[in-house]
Amino acid sequence: MNTNTFRPAVLVARAVFPEVVARLRQHFDVDDNPEDIIYNKAELTRRLHGKAGAFTTGGDRVDAEVLAANPQLRIVANMAVGYNNFDLPAFNAAGVLATNTPDVLTETTADFGFALMMAAARRMAESEHFLRAGRWDRWAYDMFAGSDVHGATLGILGMGRIGQGIAKRGALGFGMKVIYHNRSRLPEATEAAVNARWVDKATLLKEADHLVLVLPYSPENHHCIAAAELAQMKPTATLTNIARGGIVDDAALAVALRERRIAAAGLDVFEGEPAVHPGLLDVPNVVLTPHIASSSVATRLAMANLAADNLIAVLTGGTALTPLNAGQLQRRA
Repeated sequence: MNTNTFRPAVLVARAVFPEVVARLRQHFDVDDNPEDIIYNKAELTRRLHGKAGAFTTGGDRVDAEVLAANPQLRIVANMAVGYNNFDLPAFNAAGVLATNTPDVLTETTADFGFALMMAAARRMAESEHFLRAGRWDRWAYDMFAGSDVHGATLGILGMGRIGQGIAKRGALGFGMKVIYHNRSRLPEATEAAVNARWVDKATLLKEADHLVLVLPYSPENHHCIAAAELAQMKPTATLTNIARGGIVDDAALAVALRERRIAAAGLDVFEGEPAVHPGLLDVPNVVLTPHIASSSVATRLAMANLAADNLIAVLTGGTALTPLNAGQLQRRA
């Protein structure tokens, strides 16, 4: 009996949980990256040669040129809910399936977004830096007096799963009035479940005490919060971005924070990350975190396992669990 069974080859582009790589090795010949080297485009293209599948993260850009150089590629599984690192029209044209990892990070990301918003509102980072610098020597009635969260108006731009999770926390946990703007209005039953009311974007900007961004990045959403939008916000308002870099014009935000046109911001994502606009690094009224909204051990492991599940399913004759473009693939020659 012939025991030589064909095993597809896959690339794991960044370091991930060893137990997830071990799962993949049960099915595939795995080229992994335990040193967590960040591959440039040329190296990623080279590493994909001969691979039927790839396990990527949000920083691994896969475009038409990469796909054209690797016609044997069948699936790229992104360990992220966002997929602006994928050129989806190019995937469709090449007949390559793309997948992401939605749902498993919803609650963890909503937790973090709410925490980041609260930290900005209550000036936690500012006050910690003050304390660590040894400057705390007395009580003062207005020492780091921030803005209340309970009972305030929570504005959410982008009302998908994570936005709805934040709305629930605000309305049910903190008695907040929740307003939102979304490209498509939610069904009435969904609005009622999260105690949220749809408003137009101008009203959202004008009325929100705390504005949280949870919309996906797209060319249409590039700089959808820029100088003009910041000027419409209350000077006492806070802005929290847990969506994607590029949605906010970071340069304009740095000016608005420095000039106290808005009170504070909490940012987990940045345009051009891991680089951060230098103007954001020297203003005190901003809380900065390095894209960690989904970073609990349990959630990141669930994301990695879901990406692995997609690879295993597709390359062993099954169906992807969370496809992005299954109905749009062009037939290969």
